[in-house]
Amino acid sequence: MFSRRDWLKASVGVGGLLLTPTQLLTAQEKKKFNPRALEPIIRLSSNENPYGPSARVRERVQQSFAHACRYPYAYSDELAAILAQKHGVSPESILITGGSTEGLKVTGITFAANGGEIISGQPTFLAMMDYAKQWGATLNWVPVGADKGYDLEAIEKQISSKTKLVFLCNPNNPTGTLVPADKLLDFCETASKKTIIFSDEAYYDFIETPNYPSLVEAVKRGENVIVSKTFSKVYGMAGMRIGYLIAKPELAQQIRTNLVAMSNVLAIEGAKEALTDEDFYRFSLEQNKLAKQQIYTLLDHLKLTYVPSHTNFVFFHAQKDIRELGPQFLKKGIRIGRPFPPFYDWCRISTGTQEEVALFVKAMREIYEG
Repeated sequence: MFSRRDWLKASVGVGGLLLTPTQLLTAQEKKKFNPRALEPIIRLSSNENPYGPSARVRERVQQSFAHACRYPYAYSDELAAILAQKHGVSPESILITGGSTEGLKVTGITFAANGGEIISGQPTFLAMMDYAKQWGATLNWVPVGADKGYDLEAIEKQISSKTKLVFLCNPNNPTGTLVPADKLLDFCETASKKTIIFSDEAYYDFIETPNYPSLVEAVKRGENVIVSKTFSKVYGMAGMRIGYLIAKPELAQQIRTNLVAMSNVLAIEGAKEALTDEDFYRFSLEQNKLAKQQIYTLLDHLKLTYVPSHTNFVFFHAQKDIRELGPQFLKKGIRIGRPFPPFYDWCRISTGTQEEVALFVKAMREIYEG
């Protein structure tokens, strides 16, 4: 287990790339925001929030154990009503899922099983496509553009009568890119007349572009659009497996028949509390922004190209084969992102706690500077 002394050693002699020890969290902040402890292997590979669940969420979950003998249906309906009010849709448009991954998977098989086509950019988050392929869906990959973002013009040209879904992860995982708002809205307006558009907005909360639109607005206009959201990222609840879909009622009903997990009473009650915990929400965003800036500073120092990120990770040009770089980092006690073909010389690194970022910086400098 890494200690505070290990972190201080990692902070020495890195040319101002890191925070000073005086900026460590106070005991009160640690109790309130629950930063994860340093582990022998620091996992910066899965885009998890290094904080949370918050103290308020943990207390709510503990209280909800009194209801753990109950099935989650009524509790799920209550959360759906809260989310419907939050997004300005009817409760019939909300589907509570076991993490947003369940929503992606069941949507894929609902509309594209047995030969239906799904179009998406490459690379992107694969949960929908990998699962649907097992059920007979066909996949049509469109490479990302020079900016590592979705090429919406090329995607739209691929839409045909056999296309059942277009999958967008926006901001995109693993590249961290954001589709320009005007291009997104124009694409959605035209493409949704030809097929169903699925917008994975797992990282939407991290977007720093003012007034950037969610495609929930397209759902409210009655367009053929499905949006997924999650409590895994900004709310720090990845291990509790709770997310949701937003779609017009007729699409939502089609998907609902294939839901399996739904989530559980404890996660549902935690999610209700998370929605009201504005202190933790703001803290998560502030800490993520700070960690990204630390990583940017390091990459600038090493003269490594990166994609400005709208997420809680950074995609950078490692100039080394990720299949070799990964084991090098693992020897230093850090797990980085997996390969994302065809970009084998690029690396995705998740933001972490201050201590974790310090040790990542130390490992990077040792690998790249000797």
